[in-house]
Parts: sequence; structure tokens; C-alpha cells
Amino acid sequence: MFAAIAGDSEAFRALIAPYRRQLLVHCYRMLGSLDDAEDAVQETLLKAWRRLAGYEGRSTLRAWLYRIATNVCLDALDHSGRRILPTAIHSPADPHLPPDLDDVETPWLQPFPDALLEAADPDPLADPATAVVGREHIELAFIAAVQYLPARQRAVLMLREVLSFSAAETADILETTPASVNSALQRARSTLDARPPDADAALPSPVEEADLVARYVQAWHAHDVPSLMALLREDASMAMPPTPSWYQGRDHIGIYLRQLFASPLGGDLRLVPTGANRQPAFAVYIPAGDGNGYQPFAVKVLTVNRGFIAAITGFVYPGMFGRFAVPQHLPDAAGR
Repeated sequence: MFAAIAGDSEAFRALIAPYRRQLLVHCYRMLGSLDDAEDAVQETLLKAWRRLAGYEGRSTLRAWLYRIATNVCLDALDHSGRRILPTAIHSPADPHLPPDLDDVETPWLQPFPDALLEAADPDPLADPATAVVGREHIELAFIAAVQYLPARQRAVLMLREVLSFSAAETADILETTPASVNSALQRARSTLDARPPDADAALPSPVEEADLVARYVQAWHAHDVPSLMALLREDASMAMPPTPSWYQGRDHIGIYLRQLFASPLGGDLRLVPTGANRQPAFAVYIPAGDGNGYQPFAVKVLTVNRGFIAAITGFVYPGMFGRFAVPQHLPDAAGR
């Protein structure tokens, strides 16, 4: 600590290293965007470096860093709209019609690579019950829901219920009172509790999840729509931001998939399993423009309940591939 305060940049990097990835997850939860979260962490660490000489130890270093990061996020939210999914602002589309043109102006939600979540886990040997809570607080449905909370309620919820800061610590971080923190937390909980409940929301076992992923990949590469439909809940949904169009129901998704596989693009898509938001996911590849192998196209995230797929969210954003533990290029049958 003393060396970092004295201006030793290497000592500073070592000092904040245990918190860097955790701060990234916190900023992602607040902002709903990995891109914005990375920017927020960079700004947080720059401010921490500049202010370290004034750190007096009245709070823990962890609380001090989260105070900076949370306020950076609150400032960012003052100048940006909430991150959303198409299901929040559009009615289900007719799968017989072409999808709407991409909407690149809307701030869409982004997925978070599991590879970064593992690096952010402070205790890989944590109690399984604690791990389940961690998953609940990073899944796409939770991240999408909290984007509708007012910014300070969102911050209170994250600090109190996700990060387990006390009301007094949270009040200090947000420069308010414990009574105000408790009131904001109650309002945030009420808003989230008002969401329609999902009675079937049960996490699959690792074995069940791996089996479902394997069956999905096999059916996808075989263009076997009936087998894909058999993996879906009857009320499953499928969205593909930045395309505003999304589809509701197993039968409508089946219609869309048949048309996709019959098209020049869909007939040659390749999937590689990965993970995002503690959920099963796939890196999706399309034939490379030069005819050699396959290049990044999208990341598809599955929401699984009781052995069936409840939602498919495909993020058509090739630039995110560098953050996932997947190849940047797939060879074709000729090895190119």
C-alpha cells in the first residue's frame, strides 16, 4: 500500500489486481453492457490511482474501490439509456415474414463471457448455495430486469444484496443515510418482485446442461428442426438483437428455423459451445468472405428451465468474440 501511495505503478497494479475483474462484473450489472463496463473500470482505476494518496483507510480498500466504480456507473447512466432486449419493447413477430432491419441505434443488452466470470470469482471453493446466488445475479433475465430500476435503486440493490455491503457501508459509498438505503432497497425489491414469476425456474445439473448442449449442436448441424423444437418449452422465446424481431412459442420458432436453414446464410452456420452469464451459450460462425473456413458471427445464449430451453438470445455482434474462450476462426472440411 505505501509503495503504491508513493507513486509506484507496479505496486498499485498489484494492489488492485484482486478486485479488477470483480469491479468489471459490478459495472456490467449496473450498465448492462460489457463494452461500457470495461470503460467504467478503466475510469475507476484511473481515478483510484489519482486519489490513492488521499485514501485514509476509514473504509476497506474494497469498499473504497466500489465507491469509485459505483459513482462512475451512476455518472454514465445519467448520460445513456437503459440496456434492453427486443422482448421488452416489441410485440412478437410473424415468423412467416422477413425479420425487421437491424436497429443499431437502440442500446441493446450485451452478454458477459463466463471466462471473465471465472476470473472474477474470489472463492472458487465457495459453498454451492452461494454459487447459485451468484448465477441468479448474473443471468440475462436478472440483468435485463434491473435495467428498469432507477439508477440509485439499482446501485443499492447491487451493493446490499449482491455484494453484501451493510446498510451503513452502502450509505457511505453513496453518500446518503442508512434509512435512505433501506427505503431504496425496499422499492427495488418491490419492483423486481412485481415481475411475472417463472414457476419452472429451476437450474439444470451440469450433466443435464451438457447433454442438452450436445443434443442442440447435433440437431443444429443436421438442420433437424423437429429435434431442436423438442428441446424447447412450448412458450419459449427467441430474440436476436440488434434485430428488433423476436418470436414467441415453440411452433413459431420452428417456422423461423426451417426458413433459416433453407437460406444461403443459415444453411452453413456452425456452433461452438461456450458460456455466458453462467448460462449455456454458443459461438456462431459463418463462412469466411475469402472462402477459407468460418469467421465470427454471433453469440447465442440459452435460458434453461427444468431440462428445456425457455429462451434463446442471439447477439449478432462479432466484435465480442475476443472476450470469449472460443476460436477466432474455424477451419472448413479441407482444413482451411
